[in-house]
Amino acid sequence: MEWLVEHLSLVMAGLILLIALLALRRTVGRLFRLGLRTGAGLGVLALLSQTGGALGIHLGVNLANALVLGVLGVPGFGLLLLLNWALAGP
Repeated sequence: MEWLVEHLSLVMAGLILLIALLALRRTVGRLFRLGLRTGAGLGVLALLSQTGGALGIHLGVNLANALVLGVLGVPGFGLLLLLNWALAGP
């Protein structure tokens, strides 16, 4: 009982965090999926940086590009290529 009294604030914080996670289960799941898709997009960009020079494709490996790929998927890749082409200029 003495342990519970000494650590009551930690126990209450853990319970509040558990209740918040249960209440926001759908949001946390979506954020987790977005993180996984962004990681996959980052991996694709890293592979493309290694082999894209032979194809003439040069996209930066950064979080913004990875997020575009994570949210939009293949159409996002086309968008990034189009923006790269349009902003490169003559």
